[in-house]
Amino acid sequence: MTSVITGDIINSRDVLAETWLPILKQSFNKIGKTSKTWEIFRGDSFQIEIEHIANALLFAIELKAAIKKIKDLDIRLAIGIGSKNFEASKITEANGEAFVNSGYAFDHLLKKQNLALKTPWKDINEEFEVSLGLSLLIMDNWTVNSAEFVNMYLENPNSTQKVIAKKLAISESSASERRKRAGFDEIMKLEKRYRTLMNKKLTNL
Repeated sequence: MTSVITGDIINSRDVLAETWLPILKQSFNKIGKTSKTWEIFRGDSFQIEIEHIANALLFAIELKAAIKKIKDLDIRLAIGIGSKNFEASKITEANGEAFVNSGYAFDHLLKKQNLALKTPWKDINEEFEVSLGLSLLIMDNWTVNSAEFVNMYLENPNSTQKVIAKKLAISESSASERRKRAGFDEIMKLEKRYRTLMNKKLTNL
């Protein structure tokens, strides 16, 4: 089992590529540094494989926060879970259930929202169609400050809020307020739920 994320940048034409492209590549390079792992194509579209399916949602949340740190930008992300039947030197030439599910989610589910999940399991699909839709009521409305806070916290998961505040050059009370406005704790509960279910599915395979 693997996971594939297909996506693109919203409003990319309104912001210089040199503003957002290095951030996108920096995020991808944390996963791998070859076209076998990720590719950017058609200017602002991309595909990346996250081999451990339990990590896919966290990566998507972190990527969304990284892009929304840039004023007026957002991102669309379609997570596909499943098998990989054909491995190629370029991810865009690989194939399998995960790729098909990611493509389906991108073409169909992203018409309604900016983050979608398609897996082989009906119960998971139904649960996250609802929960991701609700979470996007918060995430789609992150301000630059909110996105910056979430991104900083996810990049420094073992840091205290006091340390995060210092890194952002704001007071601890301001960091607390940003955390609340970003719905950070609620979104992390959703991520934990996803991770638990994915690990359970892997155990039962």
